[in-house]
Amino acid sequence: MTRHAQKEWKAVLYLDSKVIGHCWRHRGRCLIFFMLFLLFGTIISFAANKDNPDTHRLTSEAADDALWLGSGGDPAKMHYADLAKPGIVARLKDIAEIQGVRANQLVGYGLVIGLNGTGDSLRNAPFTEQSMRAMLDNLGISPPAGATRANNMAAVIVTADLPPFATPGSRIDVTVSSLGDAASLQGGTLIMTSLLGADGNTYAVAQGNLTISGFGTQGQAQSLTQGVPTSGRIPNGALVERAVSGNFSVDKQIILELRNPDFSTAIRVADLINIFASNRYKQDVANERDAKTVILHKPDKLSMARFIAEIEGLPIPTDEIARVVVDERTGTVVIGEKVRVSRVAISHGSLTVRVTENPYASQPNPFSESGRTVILPQTEIKANEDMASIAIVGGTDLDNLIKGLNQIGVKPSGIIAILQAIKTAGALHAELVVQ
Repeated sequence: MTRHAQKEWKAVLYLDSKVIGHCWRHRGRCLIFFMLFLLFGTIISFAANKDNPDTHRLTSEAADDALWLGSGGDPAKMHYADLAKPGIVARLKDIAEIQGVRANQLVGYGLVIGLNGTGDSLRNAPFTEQSMRAMLDNLGISPPAGATRANNMAAVIVTADLPPFATPGSRIDVTVSSLGDAASLQGGTLIMTSLLGADGNTYAVAQGNLTISGFGTQGQAQSLTQGVPTSGRIPNGALVERAVSGNFSVDKQIILELRNPDFSTAIRVADLINIFASNRYKQDVANERDAKTVILHKPDKLSMARFIAEIEGLPIPTDEIARVVVDERTGTVVIGEKVRVSRVAISHGSLTVRVTENPYASQPNPFSESGRTVILPQTEIKANEDMASIAIVGGTDLDNLIKGLNQIGVKPSGIIAILQAIKTAGALHAELVVQ
């Protein structure tokens, strides 16, 4: 450092020490002056930014988006606010599930005995007799082939769902369905049946009395059947023998899967879980990956079961795709809340054509030798066209759309045709699903 620089540095230090010493001796006056300076600057800044929307202070991300879209920071003033609103609020456990935590399907073949003459006819269902002989062989009895013609047993298929976390000794429900030509399984008892998984291993064993909801009866000239008497259930009829090793992770990370994939819902799930976790665990634990999956990281010193129990009850605002579902076979029409229709005019009329055949007999003249009686056709056709009605359909919500369709006064089949025509015209802003 040069001598000139050293002199300047000493001068600055001397000046700073003088200023600091002066402020310290008159610290009361300096503090008042500093507060007045801050107050004056705040007043000037407020006056300058009062009418400037570009410098409006925002308190939330929603207000930030609303200001950017020209509504002055108020989301309720947006002209499309009803479309931006989410759907219903549901618990997290009702809209998502944990990857790897699922049920497994089981199936088995067995025999139902004790039927009152409504079982399989052994001549038409030979596999029933074979199963009976194999069962008796295991019990130390060897009947000859064709020795019985009893119809008090039936071959059945037994199905069940093995729930997640099922352990050996727990019980599950089973469904029993007839495989042969049995008329009814009413009053039958399922004997011990092994239930197999997709890997061929036995996971449960079913046995018990059937519960049948339907019934059937018949006479010599007429029969009556209500419900399905050839299928029934056995509540708690299967005993679990082997546990299924699921993919539930007890480590640091699990994956939530939305039952209805949607980007907006996935973002809300991650954000609300992080809001809860920030207050509860002092850290963020959720990251959205796509429209279906959200990755969760378990906090330290907390079991995975307790972590899931604490977040699965969080209320989540859901969202859905605008969709119209129609079933032409049953005439069912389901319109989602988000469906919107542009303003259109609809005219719908129906044409009914009735064709009636009235054949008549043409007879020859009396005492005619060469004449004969013949049947001549006679057809009557009538056409009736109902007066067409015109209605204006279009609205910003579901209520206005339904009111417009009800003004036309058509049947469900007509509503289906109208919705398809509106979609073809480009005025139905929703997905149309025809089943």
